[in-house]
Amino acid sequence: MMLPFPLLTVLLVQHSQARTHSLRYFRLAVSDPGPGVPEFISVGYVDSHAITTYDSITRKKEPRAPWMAENLAPDHWERYTQLLRSWQQTFTVELKHLQRHYNHSGLHTYQRMIGCELLEDGSTTGFLQYAYDGQDFIIFNKDTLSWVAVDNVAHITKRAWDANLHELQYQKNWLEEECIAWLKRFLEYGKDTLERTEPPMVRTSRKEIFPGTTALFCRAHGFYPPEISMTWMKNGEDIAQEVDYGAVLPSGDGTYQMWVSVDLDPQSKDIYSCHVEHCGLQMVLQAPQESGSILLVVSTVSGTIILTIVLAGVGVLTWRRFRQQKEVIYHPAQANECSLSR
Repeated sequence: MMLPFPLLTVLLVQHSQARTHSLRYFRLAVSDPGPGVPEFISVGYVDSHAITTYDSITRKKEPRAPWMAENLAPDHWERYTQLLRSWQQTFTVELKHLQRHYNHSGLHTYQRMIGCELLEDGSTTGFLQYAYDGQDFIIFNKDTLSWVAVDNVAHITKRAWDANLHELQYQKNWLEEECIAWLKRFLEYGKDTLERTEPPMVRTSRKEIFPGTTALFCRAHGFYPPEISMTWMKNGEDIAQEVDYGAVLPSGDGTYQMWVSVDLDPQSKDIYSCHVEHCGLQMVLQAPQESGSILLVVSTVSGTIILTIVLAGVGVLTWRRFRQQKEVIYHPAQANECSLSR
């Protein structure tokens, strides 16, 4: 039995394993927390993985990733627990000062984000900024050794903090040197998790939204790292301005998901294709011409790329390729009947 498989192109681009990685610490103070809600929280992340946590209820800094607990001694956690207890007091005082300057009462928040990135080319970046009620408040410019204020209240803080030259230089050194050193250390601890690649499962589907209007959906899930590019093209041409993009969201199992959609006239003869790129793997999957869906499963086993297409739940084609090959174009092929399970 021959199945009318759509044209599918998969490119495996030779590339280095270098990726952009980040280390970020978020601190949050709440002026009037409800029952059971901490008034102060601190969470550390490597990339999208939580690695540490502290809150004003437990008053302890604790590991959130097993590879952090396995590699850092108890005195590390005790030392930083004491530092965060001090930060908790500082944040509470600073939030009260801000409420007084803004003439605010009730529930308000004060946030701090500090961190650094190690880019693919080996260069680095660093960032430190504060927010009040979720809006930018003051931002550190490590190149000019000064703070950038966003409103009149922030200018009060800027004048005080700009005068402390020792603290300015300390923050610059921490962002450019110590933060990067910690990031590299954590990447080594968690390399099995942080350096892994899980290619996406991609599905295209066609659905009538309401009479006269049909939408094409392209969904990718099960991929890691979260960086991915997805879009629809029409007759081989870019139509990014017509495409709706969903956010890249965690799936709850350590992988991520994303979708893109485009509306079309169901009577149109245009050919639509979904283009996906993830970690150098480029996929082009043509939209189904009738109601239904096409699923592309991509997985890596011992250096071999395995691709499986399931068309409308009635046919499956499996094909293997080695990394040395550059491109493959799929044409109609023999397939056995099977059911599509989810």
